Amino acid sequence: MRDNELGAFLRTRREAVTPAEVGLPTAPRRRTPGLRRAELATLAGVSVEYLTRLEQGRDRNPSPQVLGALGDALRLRVPDRILLRRLAKEGGVDRVLCTSAAPPARTVRPTVRALLDRLEPTPAVLLNWVGDIVAYTTGYERLARPLGLLDGRTPNVIRYLFTDERARSVYPGWDRLADEQIAHLRHEASLHDPNIAALADELTVTAGAPFTERLAAPPTLPARWGTDTVDHPEAGRLRLSYETLSLPEEGQRLLVHLPADEATALALDHLNGRTPGALRAVSG
Repeated sequence: MRDNELGAFLRTRREAVTPAEVGLPTAPRRRTPGLRRAELATLAGVSVEYLTRLEQGRDRNPSPQVLGALGDALRLRVPDRILLRRLAKEGGVDRVLCTSAAPPARTVRPTVRALLDRLEPTPAVLLNWVGDIVAYTTGYERLARPLGLLDGRTPNVIRYLFTDERARSVYPGWDRLADEQIAHLRHEASLHDPNIAALADELTVTAGAPFTERLAAPPTLPARWGTDTVDHPEAGRLRLSYETLSLPEEGQRLLVHLPADEATALALDHLNGRTPGALRAVSG
């Protein structure tokens, strides 16, 4: 597990910005794919030595003013600036405040349970911040059980995705989905949390490079909505739009799937034993 998340983030974003984007001349020969350290340091108003220490992890306590200047120089969007601040807090003097030994919540608040009941027959699942499946609708069970997602005492979507051989055949977009799950894992809690570390240690052994390489990559923000394709053993190919609703106090998120086309809507109605039209296709 990478111990210098802030440095990796800064270096990756620096290399992704071209000189032309920030009004600098472009030399004919450049070994650096994006901005040089000296160029970013000048734009942000810090010394090259200080920026080098940040990227190498030898200085882990940049001030809010420095983070703001770096965000401006790198043209970061607001979500990326929030991530930059979080990485700085986790790696610096506030690291101890970001570390928790409390186990991930596996209980369901009554109002959340009632919401799940009212979502029937929509496939909806409640996940905690390590990817454990905490609760779900019967619509989700009929969708997920034939895939193997609900196997075991404590089903976990990350463990399933990286260690169950069925996952790659079920999800044609497995690589993107794997990236998204790692983004959620790294965004929901500190990598220093012992619960995250325990899962990472397990999957480092059982899943190998497909997991460890993603975990070691520079952090990104997870997508909160989009469309997944599922090759279902009983219902055929499904296109599912999804929305993610965060429950930050519980450290949980509610993932709701909706049919993205009429064929998927009919297939889900068939899985649920319902008259066609119970679920309606959505787009956008």
